[in-house]
Amino acid sequence: MVDILHRIGVTSTPEAVYAALTTVDGLASWWTEGTDGDGDVGGVIRFRFEPGGFDMKVLEAQPAERVLWEVIDGPEEWLGTQIRFDLKQEDGFTIVLFRHEGWREPVEFMYHCSTKWATFLMSLKKLVETGKGEPAPHDVKISNWH
Repeated sequence: MVDILHRIGVTSTPEAVYAALTTVDGLASWWTEGTDGDGDVGGVIRFRFEPGGFDMKVLEAQPAERVLWEVIDGPEEWLGTQIRFDLKQEDGFTIVLFRHEGWREPVEFMYHCSTKWATFLMSLKKLVETGKGEPAPHDVKISNWH
């Protein structure tokens, strides 16, 4: 199994970052405008992109500390993987430790997703620092796969 890993620092509170990770409005403001569902533990959040999307079951939501989802619908490579955001405070920053874990192998789609996750994490940073993120469809286009 292989994982996508990223670390960003945000000049905002862990509570603000947590809200952006657990509310439909927050998620729609940095990842994709096509977001709906239930961000509570046991709920399912649906993320829609052109074309396709992902459904995530919320496994864990510890306020200002951790959010953990399992992919229950989407591309085959994502099924059964988990997406985790761990939050901590350090030197005036909220540090976001991101993991998209459990990929069976490092296929080309994983390379693409790693770069896209980085752009969306920068959108999250922009949202909590300035009030405006760059969710899909306004995100950075990185290749012919978008």
